[in-house]
Amino acid sequence: MTAMYWLAVALGGAVGAMGRAGIAVALSTGAGFPWQTFVANVIGSVAIGLIWAALERVDAPPLWGAFLITGVLGGFTTFSAFSLETLLLFEQGAWQTAIWYVALSVLGCVVGAGLGVGLIRTLG
Repeated sequence: MTAMYWLAVALGGAVGAMGRAGIAVALSTGAGFPWQTFVANVIGSVAIGLIWAALERVDAPPLWGAFLITGVLGGFTTFSAFSLETLLLFEQGAWQTAIWYVALSVLGCVVGAGLGVGLIRTLG
């Protein structure tokens, strides 16, 4: 990989992390269902579908994928936080909340990615 690739990933990661922090602040709810992570992951899944399909359609240079998908969305989505939050919900005995969180997150993110890809393919 070139220095430009790593720069694109790093800059994109900074943008994505700031977006993720913005969601955390905007949706700060305290205990209970981890809405901040859920919303970031669903938005990120819709975005990855849109971006991937759009980049594929225009045969974009690889640096765009490095910046947008690896960088921005890598910094924005929070699967590691999702995993820890799920574990903590189980440890706290909140089994029902944990199960709903996992089910809604997986379904929301897969559907979101599909919607993003479908939207781009429909527009062209």
